[in-house]
Amino acid sequence: MNADTRDTPSSGQVVVIGGGIAGLAAAHRLASAGRRVTVLEATTTLGGKLRAGRIEGVPIDLGAESMLARRPEAVDLARAVGLGDRLQPPATTTAAVWTRDALRPMPKGHVMGVPGDAAALSGLLSAEGLARIARERDLPPVGPGDLGDDVAVGRFVADRLGHEVVDRLVEPLLGGVYAGDAYALSMRAAVPKLFDAARTHGTLTDAVRALQGAAGAQPGPAFMGIEGGIGTLPGAVADAVTALGGEILTDTPVHALAPSARGGWDIRTGDLVRHADAVILATPAWAASPLLAAACPAAATELAAVEYASMALVTLAFRRADAEAALPAGSGFLVPPVDGRTIKASTFSTRKWKWTDEGAGDLLVLRTSVGRYGEEDHLHREDADLVAVSLKDLAEATGLAARPVATEVTRWIGGLPQYPVGHLARVARIREAVAALPAALRVCGAVYDGVGIPATIASARRAADEILATPTPAPGTPGDARE
Repeated sequence: MNADTRDTPSSGQVVVIGGGIAGLAAAHRLASAGRRVTVLEATTTLGGKLRAGRIEGVPIDLGAESMLARRPEAVDLARAVGLGDRLQPPATTTAAVWTRDALRPMPKGHVMGVPGDAAALSGLLSAEGLARIARERDLPPVGPGDLGDDVAVGRFVADRLGHEVVDRLVEPLLGGVYAGDAYALSMRAAVPKLFDAARTHGTLTDAVRALQGAAGAQPGPAFMGIEGGIGTLPGAVADAVTALGGEILTDTPVHALAPSARGGWDIRTGDLVRHADAVILATPAWAASPLLAAACPAAATELAAVEYASMALVTLAFRRADAEAALPAGSGFLVPPVDGRTIKASTFSTRKWKWTDEGAGDLLVLRTSVGRYGEEDHLHREDADLVAVSLKDLAEATGLAARPVATEVTRWIGGLPQYPVGHLARVARIREAVAALPAALRVCGAVYDGVGIPATIASARRAADEILATPTPAPGTPGDARE
């Protein structure tokens, strides 16, 4: 590795490549354990898909806006970095589905759109769709062999309960998380609890009811936001890392990564080669793959095969007096792709979040999402066009005729990794390959264990804990530089 300058190696130094929430969470875990840590972020902004912004002076999220609270990792991290008193559940969890030319109440009694009985989806599905759910008990019982090592969510649910369940509810719900195709998404990776329950309960509806019974025993809200926006979490984590002695460098892309003759890793950023005893790669698959191409070609090949979906968020601010009456009650609505609309969802931000409502004054803020895997042509349109199609669909769904006083379009190109059937086996192969390297290296991020914030943080903690469990070489110990 050629470069003009080399830094001085230090025992126990860990470099985290990637300053999204995964990289920052890994750095926080390491720094809290007393490790020297440096975070290298290629862009000028930390946080990845967690981004705070403003529209007409109103603080908003321009990326992810909420986190699952029934998994502890994200809420625990927020509390650990001083945001505990700003945690805030949604002001309303009532929502709708815009399908068959009407806004229909979001049904209850389902797991990611899969119902425990036909009555749960009454009003959303046709009479034939409801009857098809009821006929599941006439089918042979589900056995472990019916799911194998993995199965596509949409295919399995459609086989048991009919396509209408998938098309009208499973698709838009999963699409809101993965921006993917339910008929291709891995059930084991995307809905693991349902996958496990379906193997042991004979019918899919019985599996759903068992999961609902377990979920009903969990106290507290299912989701949580942060006053000021989820996008404020990365900055708070970064501040905590630096307070613990860590270093965070933005606008510092990594150009090459190689095992060092001194042990550990040599990391080239511009003309500087940095040394680290261990590395955590917390970047998307498409960025991690070329960095591992020489040192770990098996992992690089697997990472290169991961596909991503792109999407755009269109944030709109209206005069409250002009727009309030047009919007239905609740926090927004989902849109099934089968209905052929451009937008995939809309969130009424000033209805959903108390902090947004209080900060908006006489404004009303909402946002739409556009684009999913395989349907990304819309993202190449001008901002004004995306605003126009969003307003058109909003008008048809709700009757909203007001014109916005401000708009903001945020594109997330290559933002959401896809989890096809067999994804977890691929992840296992990647982790096995990097764990076998002669120098300590681990991976984390949305590509591995789930795209939600808690799952991403959990992958970061796993990577950090494995690094912490790796013996630290003594200064000057020669390393094995084999590939």
